[in-house]
Amino acid sequence: MRVLIISDTHRKNENYLKILPKIGKLDLVIHLGDIEGSEFTIQEAVDCPVEMVAGNNDFFCELPSEKTLQIGKYCVMITHGHRYYIGMGNEMLKREAVAQGADIVMYGHTHRPVIDISSNIIAINPGSLSYPRQENHKPSYIIMEMDADGEAHFTLQYVE
Repeated sequence: MRVLIISDTHRKNENYLKILPKIGKLDLVIHLGDIEGSEFTIQEAVDCPVEMVAGNNDFFCELPSEKTLQIGKYCVMITHGHRYYIGMGNEMLKREAVAQGADIVMYGHTHRPVIDISSNIIAINPGSLSYPRQENHKPSYIIMEMDADGEAHFTLQYVE
């Protein structure tokens, strides 16, 4: 199984559309918020299910603020993160995800990529495809792949 994890596109979908042909076949796309009305564009560009949550800039949309998914053997909580003060670190969000029974929590909002693997929770932030804020300022996304044993592996990718 291959999952594309993106966030914070802020209605600038050029990089999303640019990376899709390079990535190849996907089984799922997860958008972690700040879509700003581009839900249709995000969905129609791929031939697989798309899961989306609302971010702090997604006004007047009907997307939930968080959702729980089952991906293989993993219970995955997806949220934008702004309601968990994610700008101050991801510890509060990780505690909440564990309390909800999640194995993986995926979030956005900071525009900085994170792959944080600990013994009780995996925290994933793909950064931003439109307005990156990490040191190299490259738009980023994460590919989640399941191996033959059902174990998840995460690869941070940059748009060149």
